[in-house]
Amino acid sequence: MSTSPDGVADAARFAAASLGAEPVFLMARAASIGSAEANRRLADFGLKVRHYSVLSLACGGTAPTQRELSQFLVLDPSQIVAIVDELEHRGAVERQTDPRDRRSKVIVPTKDGHALYGKAKEAVDGATEISMAKLSAAEQRELRRLLQLVAF
Repeated sequence: MSTSPDGVADAARFAAASLGAEPVFLMARAASIGSAEANRRLADFGLKVRHYSVLSLACGGTAPTQRELSQFLVLDPSQIVAIVDELEHRGAVERQTDPRDRRSKVIVPTKDGHALYGKAKEAVDGATEISMAKLSAAEQRELRRLLQLVAF
Protein backbone atom coordinates (compact mmCIF):
# COMPACT_ATOMS: atom_id res chain seq x y z
CA MET A 1 0.00 0.00 0.00
CA SER A 2 1.40 3.37 -0.89
CA THR A 3 1.45 6.17 1.63
CA SER A 4 2.41 9.77 1.69
CA PRO A 5 5.24 10.68 4.08
CA ASP A 6 2.68 11.51 6.76
CA GLY A 7 0.38 8.58 5.95
CA VAL A 8 -2.59 10.88 5.29
CA ALA A 9 -3.18 10.09 1.62
CA ASP A 10 -4.08 6.44 2.16
CA ALA A 11 -6.21 7.17 5.21
CA ALA A 12 -8.24 9.74 3.29
CA ARG A 13 -8.54 7.46 0.26
CA PHE A 14 -9.76 4.49 2.27
CA ALA A 15 -11.96 6.57 4.57
CA ALA A 16 -13.86 7.66 1.44
CA ALA A 17 -14.64 4.03 0.56
CA SER A 18 -18.09 2.72 1.51
CA LEU A 19 -16.49 0.64 4.27
CA GLY A 20 -15.36 3.90 5.88
CA ALA A 21 -18.99 4.70 6.71
CA GLU A 22 -19.97 1.34 8.20
CA PRO A 23 -20.35 1.59 12.00
CA VAL A 24 -19.17 -1.96 12.74
CA PHE A 25 -15.97 -1.35 10.75
CA LEU A 26 -15.43 2.08 12.32
CA MET A 27 -15.82 0.66 15.84
CA ALA A 28 -13.45 -2.20 15.03
CA ARG A 29 -10.86 0.15 13.50
CA ALA A 30 -11.06 2.57 16.43
CA ALA A 31 -10.71 -0.35 18.85
CA SER A 32 -7.70 -1.68 16.94
CA ILE A 33 -5.99 1.70 16.97
CA GLY A 34 -6.64 2.14 20.70
CA SER A 35 -5.64 -1.42 21.57
CA ALA A 36 -2.39 -1.15 19.61
CA GLU A 37 -1.40 1.98 21.52
CA ALA A 38 -2.45 0.47 24.85
CA ASN A 39 -0.55 -2.76 24.12
CA ARG A 40 2.53 -0.72 23.27
CA ARG A 41 2.34 1.08 26.62
CA LEU A 42 1.39 -2.03 28.61
CA ALA A 43 4.39 -3.94 27.24
CA ASP A 44 6.56 -2.21 29.87
CA PHE A 45 4.56 -4.15 32.48
CA GLY A 46 4.46 -7.45 30.59
CA LEU A 47 0.75 -7.00 29.94
CA LYS A 48 -1.59 -6.77 26.98
CA VAL A 49 -5.06 -5.26 26.81
CA ARG A 50 -6.69 -8.61 27.60
CA HIS A 51 -4.57 -9.06 30.74
CA TYR A 52 -5.30 -5.48 31.74
CA SER A 53 -9.03 -6.03 31.28
CA VAL A 54 -9.05 -9.08 33.56
CA LEU A 55 -6.86 -7.34 36.14
CA SER A 56 -9.07 -4.24 36.03
CA LEU A 57 -12.23 -6.25 36.65
CA ALA A 58 -10.55 -8.17 39.46
CA CYS A 59 -9.33 -4.94 41.06
CA GLY A 60 -12.71 -3.28 40.62
CA GLY A 61 -14.28 -5.27 43.43
CA THR A 62 -16.63 -7.31 41.22
CA ALA A 63 -15.03 -10.67 42.14
CA PRO A 64 -15.74 -12.08 38.68
CA THR A 65 -15.79 -15.77 37.91
CA GLN A 66 -13.88 -17.01 34.89
CA ARG A 67 -17.22 -17.64 33.16
CA GLU A 68 -18.32 -14.05 33.83
CA LEU A 69 -15.00 -12.75 32.49
CA SER A 70 -15.44 -14.83 29.36
CA GLN A 71 -18.95 -13.52 28.77
CA PHE A 72 -18.22 -9.88 29.61
CA LEU A 73 -14.99 -9.65 27.63
CA VAL A 74 -16.40 -11.77 24.77
CA LEU A 75 -13.45 -14.16 24.90
CA ASP A 76 -13.36 -17.93 24.67
CA PRO A 77 -13.23 -19.55 28.13
CA SER A 78 -9.87 -21.13 27.26
CA GLN A 79 -8.45 -17.66 26.61
CA ILE A 80 -9.63 -16.49 30.03
CA VAL A 81 -8.06 -19.53 31.71
CA ALA A 82 -4.72 -18.76 30.03
CA ILE A 83 -4.87 -15.07 30.99
CA VAL A 84 -5.80 -15.82 34.60
CA ASP A 85 -3.07 -18.48 34.74
CA GLU A 86 -0.50 -15.90 33.60
CA LEU A 87 -1.70 -13.27 36.05
CA GLU A 88 -1.80 -15.83 38.86
CA HIS A 89 1.73 -17.02 38.01
CA ARG A 90 2.87 -13.39 38.31
CA GLY A 91 1.24 -13.09 41.71
CA ALA A 92 -1.25 -10.47 40.51
CA VAL A 93 -4.47 -12.44 41.11
CA GLU A 94 -5.71 -15.48 42.99
CA ARG A 95 -8.54 -17.90 42.38
CA GLN A 96 -10.78 -18.19 45.43
CA THR A 97 -13.94 -20.14 46.07
CA ASP A 98 -17.00 -18.14 45.06
CA PRO A 99 -19.11 -17.54 48.18
CA ARG A 100 -22.22 -17.40 45.92
CA ASP A 101 -21.49 -20.84 44.39
CA ARG A 102 -18.83 -23.01 46.00
CA ARG A 103 -18.38 -24.92 42.72
CA SER A 104 -16.98 -21.78 41.05
CA LYS A 105 -13.86 -19.71 41.56
CA VAL A 106 -13.71 -15.93 41.63
CA ILE A 107 -10.68 -13.94 40.53
CA VAL A 108 -9.40 -11.54 43.17
CA PRO A 109 -6.37 -9.26 43.10
CA THR A 110 -3.37 -9.57 45.35
CA LYS A 111 -1.58 -6.60 46.87
CA ASP A 112 0.94 -6.84 44.02
CA GLY A 113 -1.96 -7.04 41.56
CA HIS A 114 -3.41 -3.78 42.86
CA ALA A 115 -0.02 -2.10 42.50
CA LEU A 116 0.42 -3.46 38.96
CA TYR A 117 -3.08 -2.34 38.04
CA GLY A 118 -2.39 1.21 39.24
CA LYS A 119 0.67 1.49 36.99
CA ALA A 120 -1.06 -0.20 34.06
CA LYS A 121 -4.09 2.10 34.40
CA GLU A 122 -1.85 5.13 33.99
CA ALA A 123 -0.43 3.58 30.81
CA VAL A 124 -3.91 2.85 29.45
CA ASP A 125 -5.09 6.35 30.34
CA GLY A 126 -2.16 7.70 28.31
CA ALA A 127 -3.15 5.51 25.37
CA THR A 128 -6.73 6.77 25.68
CA GLU A 129 -5.53 10.38 25.56
CA ILE A 130 -3.67 9.70 22.32
CA SER A 131 -6.55 7.74 20.78
CA MET A 132 -9.09 10.43 21.63
CA ALA A 133 -6.87 13.47 20.98
CA LYS A 134 -8.88 14.59 17.94
CA LEU A 135 -12.02 14.95 20.07
CA SER A 136 -12.97 17.75 22.43
CA ALA A 137 -13.70 16.87 26.05
CA ALA A 138 -17.44 17.06 25.33
CA GLU A 139 -17.06 14.81 22.27
CA GLN A 140 -15.08 12.31 24.33
CA ARG A 141 -17.84 12.17 26.95
CA GLU A 142 -20.46 11.74 24.22
CA LEU A 143 -18.46 8.98 22.52
CA ARG A 144 -18.13 7.11 25.82
CA ARG A 145 -21.88 7.48 26.40
CA LEU A 146 -22.70 6.20 22.91
CA LEU A 147 -20.27 3.30 23.15
CA GLN A 148 -21.79 2.28 26.47
CA LEU A 149 -25.22 2.26 24.82
CA VAL A 150 -23.89 0.02 22.03
CA ALA A 151 -21.90 -2.24 24.37
CA PHE A 152 -24.53 -2.68 27.09
